[in-house]
Amino acid sequence: MMQADRTLDFDPNRRSFLSALAASAALAGPLGGLASSGALAQQAAAASALKDDAAFWNEVRGLFSHKPGVRYMNIGTAGSMPVETLNLLDSENRRMARESMSGYSNFLDQRKTLARSFGCDPDEIVMSGNTSDGMCHSLLGLVWLPGDEIVTTNHEHGGGNVPMAILQDRYGVVIKRVTLPVGNKQTAEDYVELFSKAIGPRTKAMVFSAPTYKTGTMLPIKMLAKLAQEKGIVSICDGAHVPGMFAANFHDLGVDFLAGAGHKWQCGPLGTGILYVRNKVLPQYNPRPLPAYYPVVTSSYPLAGGLPPRTTNDKETDDLAARIQSTGSRNAPVYMGLAKSCEVWDRIGRDKIQAYTISMSQHLKEKIAEKWGVDALYSPKDDPRLVCALTGFNPFRNPEHVKDKARSDAFVKRMLDEYGFVIRNVNFPVPGSQQEHYGVRVSTHLWSNMDDVDQLVDAMWDLSGKMNTV
Repeated sequence: MMQADRTLDFDPNRRSFLSALAASAALAGPLGGLASSGALAQQAAAASALKDDAAFWNEVRGLFSHKPGVRYMNIGTAGSMPVETLNLLDSENRRMARESMSGYSNFLDQRKTLARSFGCDPDEIVMSGNTSDGMCHSLLGLVWLPGDEIVTTNHEHGGGNVPMAILQDRYGVVIKRVTLPVGNKQTAEDYVELFSKAIGPRTKAMVFSAPTYKTGTMLPIKMLAKLAQEKGIVSICDGAHVPGMFAANFHDLGVDFLAGAGHKWQCGPLGTGILYVRNKVLPQYNPRPLPAYYPVVTSSYPLAGGLPPRTTNDKETDDLAARIQSTGSRNAPVYMGLAKSCEVWDRIGRDKIQAYTISMSQHLKEKIAEKWGVDALYSPKDDPRLVCALTGFNPFRNPEHVKDKARSDAFVKRMLDEYGFVIRNVNFPVPGSQQEHYGVRVSTHLWSNMDDVDQLVDAMWDLSGKMNTV
């Protein structure tokens, strides 16, 4: 039998919560690109305050059902639903089976919940199938002409690369890739400059991941969205890891599209994603006219043709999200489950989750720098605008060993078999290296704590010693 629902009532007047929120202003840097010079000191204060609030985070850990003896630090691949989400998913599936119900809906109630969670309006939020589904909606629904250009990066996920390849083959769109640096030697401004130099007169859109799934580098979304606005182009963010990790306000980010995962950091059911489609002109966030857009998968397009013209102000002329959401009979319980997980996050506090998870990641990065040296990091640590709760690094005592896929695979497997930690490895190009690197990637999420991070570092250091052979 499933355990009974567990809920969490949190008192926002607790001392450590207020301390964490004060520090979380600095940790908002990756989204806003506006971190202050005192951000690192604030992050240290956040780590200390949040570590002291162990009782609260033990309660949070109790909201989940995990396999005993295994510490799961690969949330960047897939999450774990709260028990109350699991129970809702089970009961709704059983109710629909008993009553032989359909899944015809635009799921307005659930979209209202997500809109409150992510700072936008219901006509702009879609529960997609996953991030890849959202990226296809974003890219394939725009109007393209031969010779139009997309500026993107060499660290994109297949979920974005594949629809861009379709546009290349189908419409003659030109794909230009920015070579991303890795490590701790760049600032947010460096990334803005790289994109700015690549944008030309034929550029129609910029596509970027924030954070990159390969290294955990948090490209500054708001700064890049502002660049796109200045250049008069469309901004499309692969934000797979944004929902559930960050306290994100989609309006404030200023992007035209953001595709995120529902099943990763947000811990919704598998087969769910979160897609933001800008559907009104709000000058304080993005004054640009809305791009021409046609839903590519929908069952609510006018049969006679003729979508309403896109609005030029703050009042929508069409519920675009409802059109994208309406695709015949869908699996309604998983959408209900995603909304339930979002409610759990809102109850815990998204600001607090952001501060907690990123503080642990920063602690991890500092420990890695102490043992392996700062050059082992593929993720930045010193510019708060580039940090997130994903950490990529080279775990080997001999740095050349990171180019050996079999050795990297063995490291990940042995970390589980011998130490009980689930992490993963990722391949990516590194400027100046003729071979790809196979670094490891660690996710610090709300069911982990600082002791888990310290023990993980000790385990990885121990294993790297055992594997330090020629």
